[in-house]
Amino acid sequence: MAKTVADVMSHEPIVVLPQTPIKEAMKILAERRISGLPVVDEAGKLVGVISETDLLWQETGVEPPVYIVFLDSVIYLENPSRYDQELHKALGQTVGEVMTRDPVTVKPNQPLRKAAKLMQEKSIRRLAVTDEEGKVIGILTPSDIVRAMVAELD
Repeated sequence: MAKTVADVMSHEPIVVLPQTPIKEAMKILAERRISGLPVVDEAGKLVGVISETDLLWQETGVEPPVYIVFLDSVIYLENPSRYDQELHKALGQTVGEVMTRDPVTVKPNQPLRKAAKLMQEKSIRRLAVTDEEGKVIGILTPSDIVRAMVAELD
């Protein structure tokens, strides 16, 4: 029988709220040795994901966009809105300010193969598993999938 996401996902994942301080989220990631956390609102509905990549902006900072001045006009060679997003992440103090919004999710009854393909195609390291109301009920990582593959070998 084909496995579903519910068969291998981590149940009751650690979640944070948008107002959680960045330093608290960093401590959770480091202490639990995980690379990301679902961000939920007060009702438990998924609003974003915070990952180590989102937090790297805190350390690296941002470079202003490259531009040239031509005939008293500024011509950006890079998208200046990207700079604004990166700057916001670098200066953010709460999870809500630096999280990735609109994360990709899966349902618990979805075939594991389909979820794994989605992770591979979109280069995603974690998928929040949500119920019909959008509440987080689990998380699926590549480690979960590999453990399921090993279990089938035995």
